[in-house]
Amino acid sequence: MIEIRLHGRGGQGAVVGANILAEAAMREGKYVQAFPLFGAERRGAAVQAFLRVDTKHIYVKDVVERPDHVIVLDAGLIKTKAAQVDKGLKKGGWILINSNESPEVFGFSTDFSVVTVDASSIAIKHGLGTVQAPIVNTAILGSFIKLIDLVSLEALLHAVEAEVPAKKKANVAAAEEAYHSVKVPGR
Repeated sequence: MIEIRLHGRGGQGAVVGANILAEAAMREGKYVQAFPLFGAERRGAAVQAFLRVDTKHIYVKDVVERPDHVIVLDAGLIKTKAAQVDKGLKKGGWILINSNESPEVFGFSTDFSVVTVDASSIAIKHGLGTVQAPIVNTAILGSFIKLIDLVSLEALLHAVEAEVPAKKKANVAAAEEAYHSVKVPGR
């Protein structure tokens, strides 16, 4: 089973992002769980979403405390230490951060592989959200599936079309651009 935790802020699309990945995995015959955890429901508040993917039925029903991988939609969560995004992350896991800075800036343990992608710029380029509040979920998901080979690009793009509430073509284009632009260390 692969367990993924997404960290973001309300309005960035972390919850929808988990649902998109779940839909893509289901399209490829996998079993999934996707669910959120948040406090006060307001734009800008810290949000976590969780995803489990397996080739067999999933019976675990609690939050993901020991993720294989982490996706961070807002690097500001790391800098404030509010989210503890690496908490419980399994050795050898990936941390994918939406940032235009290099991975070394974040100072994570060498037990993890850290990659950054400027999902905000990609989202803005495709008109997703505003310059002040880009909606980065589909862009960062494109990068993520390139990193861990969870689902095919085709499955992701079909899931984006099925799950996003608006600007379907722009979201598909953002996911595809991010997939092709992420630099995967060692590949």
